[in-house]
Amino acid sequence: MKYMIMLYGSQRDFDAMATGGPEVAEMHAFMEKWNNDLVESGEFVDAKGLSAPVHTRRISMRGGVPVVTDGPYPETQEVLVGYTIVECAGFDRATEIAAQLAHTPGQEAEGQYVDVRPIMEHFDDMFE
Repeated sequence: MKYMIMLYGSQRDFDAMATGGPEVAEMHAFMEKWNNDLVESGEFVDAKGLSAPVHTRRISMRGGVPVVTDGPYPETQEVLVGYTIVECAGFDRATEIAAQLAHTPGQEAEGQYVDVRPIMEHFDDMFE
């Protein structure tokens, strides 16, 4: 089964990464090792980082008409910053993999989180 691990952050996180420094280098080293471990175990499928929230566009419907709003959105503290897709034995293993991210340097603060969701392979999977 495939699972998407969704990582969240804020514009402030992107700003901190842009300035570099030892904390950012530690975070990159941790993430590289985490990804390499998944490759070695055969559970890695794909991973990508997303551009900064300032490059986001939200399309909503108002009165049956699509309305485009450029980001970032002041009411949103955290946004999706990247994802990793794993293929593993089950939801518990995917959760175990995602929980390793609690040790990412600079991300140990209370309130940090990642989401794990199964990926539907077929439309019928939605109804199981």
